[in-house]
Amino acid sequence: MNFIGRQDELGILKKAYESNDYEGIVVYGRRRIGKSELIKESYKDTDLISLYYECVDASEKTNAKFLSEKISEVFNMPTPNFVSIRECLKFIFTQSLDKPVVLVLDEYPYLRKNNYSLDSIIQTIVDEYKNKCHLKFILCGSYVAVMKEILSSKNPLYGRFSIKINVRQMNYYDSAKFYPLMTNEDKVAIYSVFGGVPYYNQFIDDKLSVEENIINLVASPNSRLLTEAKDFVALEINKMANANETFTAIAAGNKKFSDILNKSHVTSSPTLVDVLKKLEDMDAISRVSPINDESQKKAIYEICDRLTLFYYKYIFRRLSFFGTMNSKDFFNEFIKEDFYEHFVPKEFERISAQYLIKQNIERKINPPLYKVGKYYYDDPINKTNGEFDVVTMNKNGYDFYEVKFTKELVDDSVVNEEKYQLSKKNIEYNKLGFISKSGFSINDPENYILITIDDIYNA
Repeated sequence: MNFIGRQDELGILKKAYESNDYEGIVVYGRRRIGKSELIKESYKDTDLISLYYECVDASEKTNAKFLSEKISEVFNMPTPNFVSIRECLKFIFTQSLDKPVVLVLDEYPYLRKNNYSLDSIIQTIVDEYKNKCHLKFILCGSYVAVMKEILSSKNPLYGRFSIKINVRQMNYYDSAKFYPLMTNEDKVAIYSVFGGVPYYNQFIDDKLSVEENIINLVASPNSRLLTEAKDFVALEINKMANANETFTAIAAGNKKFSDILNKSHVTSSPTLVDVLKKLEDMDAISRVSPINDESQKKAIYEICDRLTLFYYKYIFRRLSFFGTMNSKDFFNEFIKEDFYEHFVPKEFERISAQYLIKQNIERKINPPLYKVGKYYYDDPINKTNGEFDVVTMNKNGYDFYEVKFTKELVDDSVVNEEKYQLSKKNIEYNKLGFISKSGFSINDPENYILITIDDIYNA
């Protein structure tokens, strides 16, 4: 399969390669997100000498031996007898004194784990050569906490790696390129389960139905991705029970901190704070505040990794059923109805927000948007509160979007209901927008922003 997406990240790396100076680059992000493939793609069509080494969870001496073998291969020379990483790096730096070289140490945390002074060693070597070499030095890793520590001002490497790329999930648009033969409606459903993780998306068969892909990949006893939802966080979470409890509570609709604490069996508030912070750093969850009130009081937590949300909502507590049920019966009994009536329509709202952001970044919206997000409101008279899920803000105020993933056309009754709801809550707005899977039947369409699912995928 050809490399898909990541044009912004590729642009950053290729610009660094064009420099005649030393460039230090840190690439980090959760497992399976495509960091290694991104790096390999970035220098594939260049004339640069490139040395890519994936560190192993072994002693420094073992890594030095393996790296020496790569040095021999890349520089076409007998294998040097280096016994330390310092010796390997000094040799590579000297090779870059008269020609550009790309050096990649992938899974750097493995190497660092067995030599805690390695950061200081690298700092010393970089400082010795940076003003006279042409090396492009890339450190890459999946242990997010370790990689962020490297970037901190207290670390010896601070300032030596000035280019930082946090590789996150791909958006709906680039993800859909993995399954181009599917209908736009099915693309929404598939994205709702597998999100923007390239490793997951590569296994999707767009000649099969959404249901068949779900069963084959995650909702059957020996499915390829069944354990992925929890395995990718197990790297950095010491007590998986706390992560399981947190995910389960959020997947059930408990999104405020107090609700997660009350509905889960996480032992204490400080423990939950720690778990949420680690999961947020890993791009597994996100803390979301309304665009009209960014105070901590209104913040909620959402599972942003789609496979994790799907797994903990439909499968985790029912894993034992796989031993007795046919996979198709499992899907029909526990997934199908809620998935199509609630789960996928909710994802269409998120995709709609992504679409608006994409259009805005590409300068296709005027005036430009300042924010895209949720809008929260309180109704003290009726002692209720609520939210509008897709709202934008620009210099003229707020635009509210009603998103419909139904078979029915959006007609004047839907428009009038939206106006009524906003009026009843005394909410001022600039424009109204409607995003529909099935299209529109509105008497005065010119007065509204109207977007179809085809607009979203043909953007």
